[in-house]
Amino acid sequence: MEKNTSSKTNGPGKISRMFLTLYDVGAFVTRFFKEAFLPPYEIKELVNQCYNIGYQSLILISTTGFITGVVFTKQSRPSLAEFGATSWLPSLVAIALLRTLAPLLTALIAAGKVGSSIGAELGSMRVTEQIDAMEVSATNPFKFLVSTRVMATTITIPILSFYTALVGMLGALLNVSLSEGTSAKAFFLSALESITFLDITASTIRSIIYGFTIGIVGCYQGYNSSKGTEGVGKAANSAVVIGMFLVFLEEVITVQFFSLFRTV
Repeated sequence: MEKNTSSKTNGPGKISRMFLTLYDVGAFVTRFFKEAFLPPYEIKELVNQCYNIGYQSLILISTTGFITGVVFTKQSRPSLAEFGATSWLPSLVAIALLRTLAPLLTALIAAGKVGSSIGAELGSMRVTEQIDAMEVSATNPFKFLVSTRVMATTITIPILSFYTALVGMLGALLNVSLSEGTSAKAFFLSALESITFLDITASTIRSIIYGFTIGIVGCYQGYNSSKGTEGVGKAANSAVVIGMFLVFLEEVITVQFFSLFRTV
């Protein structure tokens, strides 16, 4: 009887904590939209965060994008060769990179690299009471720390996404040139011919959503981390895990949404 009673009391407790967490997240997101678009504007810090995010991810994104372009081209050639359609290879790579691979790869790399960095940085500031000190000194820590970082990820991730697509196309060009002797001009003309305005728009919107998600998750976990060094590690780990999970979830939803426009 005691075990049954304890299980019943623990159940509602977990459910109530879940709803409290959802409420806190909703309040956090709402506060961001209130703080981000009201003066004073932290333009200098926003530019600094954009630079840091791009600089931190540039080498890893460049390497990953280039390898993805090479490998995807190499793996796709045998399938197209069976139908005598190797001339479609540039178009296939361009569509795959711009529609799916580039935004998703960039978001996953940023979730691991940038999300963990934001979570750990804000978590350590919370543990060392730097955020509390900013509040005492009449500084708005939410606007300076959270709003600038979320806006920076929202701005920077789409730029990095198109950069990933470009680097991936260069990797594909290298593979095609070595295998078939295709010139760079012919390769890019064939690739860009298959790209539509809807592809560019969908890729941009998805990247913006991913960037906002990564920034808001990292900031929420770090800003609300528990006291102690253990809380800093937990905030960084949660920022990566939750950020990646939400990116995959948003990938499924956005792909289904934009596929409706392609069938029209």
